[in-house]
Amino acid sequence: MCEANAYIEQEGKEILYLEGVDIIIPEEKGLFMKNLFGEQRLFSGKIKEISLLKHKILLEENK
Repeated sequence: MCEANAYIEQEGKEILYLEGVDIIIPEEKGLFMKNLFGEQRLFSGKIKEISLLKHKILLEENK
């Protein structure tokens, strides 16, 4: 399995944003994400870090 969970860092904690992310597409207004379950979200921000070994995507919100 190559999917990862996406988290938002808030106040020093990592909050789960989307589980089982399979696709990330950069768009003009943010990051389009789709997971294995068909759930889709548009995140207004950028990728801060990706850990392939931990299957984790850390997101940073636009300020």
